Amino acid sequence: MTPNPWRYAPTRGELWLWLAISLGGLGFLAVALVLRGLPSGPALVEVVALAAGVFGYLGGRSVKRLIRRQHP
Repeated sequence: MTPNPWRYAPTRGELWLWLAISLGGLGFLAVALVLRGLPSGPALVEVVALAAGVFGYLGGRSVKRLIRRQHP
């Protein structure tokens, strides 16, 4: 009998939650950029690149795991 490799992985519901949170975060980032404009200097990297990177990674990872059914 082979053990389930996804036994400790996030559940399907958790992956959908992370996807919703990441889409919400990217939406808030887009609204902030529309209302406040694009920041300049180090704030560009801090606000835009880091936020988009974190929310994009979380959303992409959730989508990948949902498509590949890598959840218990």
